[in-house]
Amino acid sequence: MSSHDISVVICVYTEDRWEDILAAVSSVRAQSRPALETLLVVDHNPALLDRLTREYKDIEETGEVRVLANAGPRGLSAGRNTGIAASRGEVIAFLDDDAVAEREWLRYFAEAYTDPKVMAVGGRTMPIWASGRRPAWFPEEFDWVVGCTYKGLPPGRVRVRNVLGGNASFRRTAFDAAGGFATGIGRDGDRRPLGGEETELCIRLSRARPDAVLLIDDRAVIHHRVPPVREHFGYFRTRTYAEGLSKALVARSVGADKGLESERRYTTRVLPAGVVRGLRDAVLARPGGAGRAGAIVAGVFGAAGGYVVGSVRARRGGATYAVVEIEGDARERGDGREGGGGGGNERGGRT
Repeated sequence: MSSHDISVVICVYTEDRWEDILAAVSSVRAQSRPALETLLVVDHNPALLDRLTREYKDIEETGEVRVLANAGPRGLSAGRNTGIAASRGEVIAFLDDDAVAEREWLRYFAEAYTDPKVMAVGGRTMPIWASGRRPAWFPEEFDWVVGCTYKGLPPGRVRVRNVLGGNASFRRTAFDAAGGFATGIGRDGDRRPLGGEETELCIRLSRARPDAVLLIDDRAVIHHRVPPVREHFGYFRTRTYAEGLSKALVARSVGADKGLESERRYTTRVLPAGVVRGLRDAVLARPGGAGRAGAIVAGVFGAAGGYVVGSVRARRGGATYAVVEIEGDARERGDGREGGGGGGNERGGRT
């Protein structure tokens, strides 16, 4: 790989994160291995689009930073698909708009792609708590609630079922094989905090390319800001329930066997061990032990409840989602293909 063939896509939607967006872009521009370009995809917010265009006007002319509007429906998946279609790199990396990447982030991604079988590489996401420290009750096993790497993922550079979307990269040919991110599964601005779109894509990719290797390299680190509202149990409960809704759609798309494969190990091994640790800490009078054990139990029930509700809605055909085939103009189109294909047909139910 050459030194200028990774495009970075940052999807943005609100001016409330203005300083975070600037910090995210600056962290990409400071990489030890330069990116070919950074694409800022604005999700149906004309004021933010205009402000970012003015902010990066001088360097946008060089192609280093490009600002463009989401060409699809509102939401993170369509924004990512817009970035993929507009990008020029052999590899497309994704960074959250409220995160900053460490200087070697892209270098570790690039190293993995020297193996032609590698189709996706993710990294480690560390929380930056608004209060300055992790809430005593908040279990590390549920750091995915705030978009971060959680306790239970294997360390080092390891093969995985799926990467986590806020700190991930894909070879362009992965999208040629499997299509883009499914709209209707992931987040849509400030609406219910859904997720799972990267899981669904990765499983689709593995079906389309059985020889594909998907990795996480925990040396590729980003730091993700956790706002005050997400440090409260109310958000924790809402997010776990929403994850269950999303997992129901993932299972509907790719089947429960693959869609819940990693989750079974997580719920039968990782979480029970977390409850035991929490109870032990409580007995030893360590702060937050009982709270962590209780939060794990509540999180399991929340996600399970969301999964049941989402499954019922999907069976009733109450809503839709679409798998997008990436084209030059990032538009969705239906071609009647199911499962591993990249068609724009709608299947399942939308929560």
